[in-house]
Amino acid sequence: MCRHLAYVGSEEALGRLLVAPPHALYRQSWAPRHQRYGTVNADGFGVGWYAGGDPVPARYRRAGPIWADRSFADLARVVRTGALLAAVRDATLSGADAEAAAAPFAAETWLFSHNGAVSGWPGSLARTAGTLPPEDLLSLEARNDSALVWALVLARLRAGDDAGRALGETVLEVAAAAPASRLNLLLTGGDTITATTWGDTLWYLARPGGGTVVASEPYDDDPHWQEVPDRTLLAANRTEVLLTPLKDPGDTALADAFVSPKEPRT
Repeated sequence: MCRHLAYVGSEEALGRLLVAPPHALYRQSWAPRHQRYGTVNADGFGVGWYAGGDPVPARYRRAGPIWADRSFADLARVVRTGALLAAVRDATLSGADAEAAAAPFAAETWLFSHNGAVSGWPGSLARTAGTLPPEDLLSLEARNDSALVWALVLARLRAGDDAGRALGETVLEVAAAAPASRLNLLLTGGDTITATTWGDTLWYLARPGGGTVVASEPYDDDPHWQEVPDRTLLAANRTEVLLTPLKDPGDTALADAFVSPKEPRT
């Protein structure tokens, strides 16, 4: 059910992170090594990245498989960035939204991806969706579970929650309404990465010399990759990674440790 990756660090060509490694996201579109649900991620892909001096990310998304897009090969070779979020998609349900349903979703300075599925969709979240302002529902980018989860996260960000609390509270709310859901969420604003594990795999790599990669699975066999335990909130910047257990939906005492990481060191 999708593979995704986020990076913050020194400038790199997109291809060095997404294509060149032996088990890169590009290859994970047809041969993932750790995917628990589904086998091929050919229902679309996307990459969002930040250019120097511009806080609003650019996006490139398509409805087909990443390996069939020759334009992406050129883009990945020449575009350089210090922060990105990319995903390859295995659709929960077939639909007509084409590339609009492919992550990353975006708003203001944020990029977002959901690896997983909401159980009982769409009925299971009917009541939860009703808590959103009507204009948020009418402006959903796609008619799928990931787009609604993103709307719930974004509403919290706009209300003033930091990234960690926005993701953590959204996961608990959705898991309470749809208990068998898989909710690995990934969010970046260009300087930090925030993610959750809830039913699927997640790993991180603190690169020598600075830079952090957070991904559904390792893109190579570097022994420094670390697996994130299930039901965990991850908050990272270029030099630090913080892991915090997520509370079970039945536990009303939400952890106060939903915090953003410290500012990157200079």
